[in-house]
Amino acid sequence: MLQQITIQSRTSKPLKPLVEVAIRKQLTSLRHGIARTRQQLAAFENRFGMSTTEMEHRLQTGELSETLATIDWCMELAALRLLEEQYTALNEARID
Repeated sequence: MLQQITIQSRTSKPLKPLVEVAIRKQLTSLRHGIARTRQQLAAFENRFGMSTTEMEHRLQTGELSETLATIDWCMELAALRLLEEQYTALNEARID
């Protein structure tokens, strides 16, 4: 799906370079967030001796009971998915 936005300003200064810098900074911030979240997921994996994919599957099938730790683990996974989705959307954006 192609989306388009329009930005208007009363300033005479060119906005395109400012928007490009803002997007680059946000991409950097998202990359850092993704890295930190992956580290958190790796810590859970090391602590419990299973991959995040396995934990998620075992929770869904009832093989693993929900605990505060698994809830935190799932929240980290949800955060990673959101950050990656946002990164992809911004990274694919083109300013004409």
